[in-house]
Amino acid sequence: MSYQELQAQNTAYLRALERSQKENLELKTKVASLEQQMQQLLKLIQGFKSERFVPQTSNHSQLELFAPVEAPTELPQQEEVSYTRNKRKHPGRNALPENLPVKEEIIEPAEDTTGLDKIGEEVTETLEYTPASLVKRRVIRPKYIKKETSQIIIGELPERPLDRSIAEASLLAYIIMRKYVEHMPFYRQIQGFSRDFGWSPASSTLSDWMSGCAILLEPLYNVLKQKILDSGYIQVDESPIKVLDKDKKGSTHQGYQWVYHDPVHKLVFFNYNKGRGQNGPKQLLSDYQGILQCDGYSVYDNIGAQPKIVLAGCLVHARRKFFDAKDSDPVRAEQALEWFKEIYTIEREIKEKTQDFELRKQQRNQRIKPILQKIRNWIEENSLQVLPKSAIGKAMTYFVRQYPKLENVLIDGRIELDNNKIENSIRPLALARKNFLFCGSHRAAQHAAIFLSFFGSCKLHGVNPRVWLEETLSNIKDYKIKDLEELLPGYQKES
Repeated sequence: MSYQELQAQNTAYLRALERSQKENLELKTKVASLEQQMQQLLKLIQGFKSERFVPQTSNHSQLELFAPVEAPTELPQQEEVSYTRNKRKHPGRNALPENLPVKEEIIEPAEDTTGLDKIGEEVTETLEYTPASLVKRRVIRPKYIKKETSQIIIGELPERPLDRSIAEASLLAYIIMRKYVEHMPFYRQIQGFSRDFGWSPASSTLSDWMSGCAILLEPLYNVLKQKILDSGYIQVDESPIKVLDKDKKGSTHQGYQWVYHDPVHKLVFFNYNKGRGQNGPKQLLSDYQGILQCDGYSVYDNIGAQPKIVLAGCLVHARRKFFDAKDSDPVRAEQALEWFKEIYTIEREIKEKTQDFELRKQQRNQRIKPILQKIRNWIEENSLQVLPKSAIGKAMTYFVRQYPKLENVLIDGRIELDNNKIENSIRPLALARKNFLFCGSHRAAQHAAIFLSFFGSCKLHGVNPRVWLEETLSNIKDYKIKDLEELLPGYQKES
């Protein structure tokens, strides 16, 4: 065989080896990606798991259960130890609320107590349950006539939230609260009314009542939206919701509830859109000026291109990527999780020490910013040693891409480190999806957004949603547009 033939054969062999190595790398990357997808699917199937991080490194100050025990070389010396300790007093049952109505019952001894002196009494408190009841409110208006003019005089009928409806504000508030706070669909509420009171309203009647209340509350809903847009700091997220669509027979439309949260004033605003594209939020935020905190969804980056909007990231989303990589690359993942743990420990200390936003900003930049920079430098050193499509590779890529937004978390003391609060606000929507599955129309989905907004804001302020809705439905017609803000949950007049 000639030299040229050997050289050609060697070249062909090297090319085949290079192709094999390339194919091997591609297969490894694909396997890593599929393993990551399988882990995510298992989490969905098995249910939500806590993302609490406990380091796997052994604690040398704590004995291991199965560690080998060396036999002692000599018998240990014995000594008698005695000590005293304070005995803890059992806290007992929680005290019953003072606002509950009291029904007193006095039980005299069976013996004759005539002529005996009373020296005290034993009081035992227990709890009874009184079932809720429907009450027929009968308004009687006597009619009179003036003989001289034949004019008929009659008292004015009290105004109700919904004209020509038999439902008073208390009933409307109860039905709507049970649907959106307790996640009780209309058909199950109707079953309860029929079982307990022998009253079986049509499902369409309850839907019409809910629709009428939503229309009545819409001006206040717009005030809530403007209040949040004027805050200068908003958290945003989105969540899917299925909607029946008359143009899609036999199937549902995938709509989205976009959620905007003002952490400072504790207000939540749900806004329904037919899709997950940027048109809905971009239109709503067209005049917004300030900070927008979000995850890594590309739509937010497009919205953030507006000159008056500053995007801030979410550390929990960045941390979650490393948590998901804990099984496939525990050493690197746990190192990153340790740093995140340190960040949140420092954040908790800062919040405990001060509520002043400017001082909080200074403390964060001094103590947290160096740790973020350390994570970024560590990723730059290690990123070439991992597969790009592996779980740890994706975590590193996400962190680097989001880093400018993650640093923006530190530019204002009002900004939270993550979007956890808005995800908590979305949770009732997720629970609702499991109970009534879908909204009957796009209009119904927007009406749902109205009630979810107000009930979410009530929850943040610790306000009873049923009481708030009953009072609001009873009084909203008496308010002028400029005074509607006073009806918002937790309203406090600014001095």
